[in-house]
Amino acid sequence: MSIDLATGLAQLGIDLPETTQAQLLAFRDLLLKWNKTYNLTALRDPAQAISHHLLDSLAILPHVGDGPLLDVGSGGGLPGIPLAITRPTLSVSMVDTVQKKATFLQQAAIQLGLKNVTAYHARVEQLPGQYTQISSRAFAELKLFTDLTRHLLAPGGRWLAMKGVRPDDEIAALPSDIIVEQIIPLHVPGLDAERHLILLKAGS
Repeated sequence: MSIDLATGLAQLGIDLPETTQAQLLAFRDLLLKWNKTYNLTALRDPAQAISHHLLDSLAILPHVGDGPLLDVGSGGGLPGIPLAITRPTLSVSMVDTVQKKATFLQQAAIQLGLKNVTAYHARVEQLPGQYTQISSRAFAELKLFTDLTRHLLAPGGRWLAMKGVRPDDEIAALPSDIIVEQIIPLHVPGLDAERHLILLKAGS
């Protein structure tokens, strides 16, 4: 079932000006254009990209706080770029180990005029810095995700892990000093699949 962006945003309870919605669609078009050469996403259908990429990324928007955010394994810029477009005051950094993906992220930020975006071509475990929020979308199992990025999490910060079906096995495998703060079922308009957001904190 395809859905247009305005309808999907309304169903998510997200109110965005038309200029912001146009910017999201411009990002979608850029992603699909580069995808022909760079293989950034398995999706080729512009209508599907609205539900599977834009709305899927923005479903976590109500749970994104104010501090600097690092998006790990960003690939085609999901959820990092949709979050940066809708939250222009939010500092969004993205990292990917694949050079062509990092190049796309840098180019997308320039073409879309996103002053709040930084893109790195690096292994996340070698990245410096401190971030209040660290997100990932289908990057790795929870234990590996938190292991690789723990040095980047600022005191009091949290991880936002986007998952499909509720990952009970992954949650059970977490070390005792990682606290599962919340498991939030997400309902993405136009997407007939389970989605969950796992909020995690580092214990003392």
